[in-house]
Amino acid sequence: MDVSQALRARRSVRAFTAQVPSAELVQQLLQDAALSPSGGNLQPWRAVAITGAPLAELLEQVQALQAPQEDVPSYPANLWEPYRTRRFVNGEELYRCIGIPREDKPARLRQLARNAQLFGAPVGIFVFIDARMGYPQWLDVGMYLQSLMLRAAEEGLATCAQGFWRRYTPLLRERLGIPEAYTLACGMALGYEDVQAPINALRTERADFAEWGQMQGF
Repeated sequence: MDVSQALRARRSVRAFTAQVPSAELVQQLLQDAALSPSGGNLQPWRAVAITGAPLAELLEQVQALQAPQEDVPSYPANLWEPYRTRRFVNGEELYRCIGIPREDKPARLRQLARNAQLFGAPVGIFVFIDARMGYPQWLDVGMYLQSLMLRAAEEGLATCAQGFWRRYTPLLRERLGIPEAYTLACGMALGYEDVQAPINALRTERADFAEWGQMQGF
């Protein structure tokens, strides 16, 4: 699989099989992703992969909490167009795949709660950044995450990047042995796709180039 194929293969998968990728493969993915560029070669990411009993214990602790530890919004308030429509359509398509109508709020909340279970993925990856870093270093971490997801796709693995986990940064720092100065940038579910799961039928569209791109001087 080349880079173009990996870009087209990568999707946000929300149902996984129980098969656990090998430790060697997961470590290789994390290491290869670290070839991503970073300004001044700071390499500002810090990544932890977790599976098995430690992961189960972590998820149990999250379930036991009565509320998120931090209020970290996933989107700007009063999202404007065209972003508001894109987000709305994405949500409607996701729930359509699993047969949950708009008026069934309890079912939608149950699906949302599956974020806290990593959608059943056997491996969780949590990528942190030193909170003292600035906007450029957050961009570097974004490139690391994209590289990681593309390498996973190349190896036949599925991923789902989850900003959801930023709500539980204090617990994750404690459980994963991360210094206090660090904050969570992103969590990620990793494993093998359950191709029979209806939710994995979701295919999101991309805006036409004319909506966001320009070519000048060519």
